[in-house]
Amino acid sequence: MSSKREFFKAFFTSRKVTGSVVPSSRFLTKKMLETVDFKSARCIIELGPGTGVFTREILDQMSNECHLFVFELNEIFVNNLNESITDDRVHIILDSAEHMDYHLHKNGFQEVDYIISSLPLTTIPLEIREAILSASYNSLKKGGEFIQFQYSLHQKKNLRKLFKQVDVSYTPLNFPPAFIYRCIK
Repeated sequence: MSSKREFFKAFFTSRKVTGSVVPSSRFLTKKMLETVDFKSARCIIELGPGTGVFTREILDQMSNECHLFVFELNEIFVNNLNESITDDRVHIILDSAEHMDYHLHKNGFQEVDYIISSLPLTTIPLEIREAILSASYNSLKKGGEFIQFQYSLHQKKNLRKLFKQVDVSYTPLNFPPAFIYRCIK
């Protein structure tokens, strides 16, 4: 099944966990990953990979010593990722991101360098959204980055409550155009 068709189907069957009708553009991918130091990173988390647009780019750039934990709630996306990605450095997990600490500790990791998130924060129920953001903050090492894209600025205030620094950039070369939040612990 094509990525666009998968995304379109997922959007209409599970809108609360799928934030777009099409996968992210290469422009958004580049903007999201531009500050990631792939040479020094030892552990990266990706939230809401969908069809794996960011996942594949992260795997292409990260070192052999780095591990990537990918959290996805859509079973179709998880099955497709498991079929198409055969890399020992990646852990594809069918679970909510609020449980990331459990999965990290189970695999011998205490903290992560980066969290790359495509979660549609605005549509996630408040209690779950707060649990995910709290787990993200707690899992990051000091100076680590939580990188999130959204289609609005509605989450800026919430992210500023947690992170000492929140920078926002914008890319019009995506459909729809997107804001990128770079949050530093």
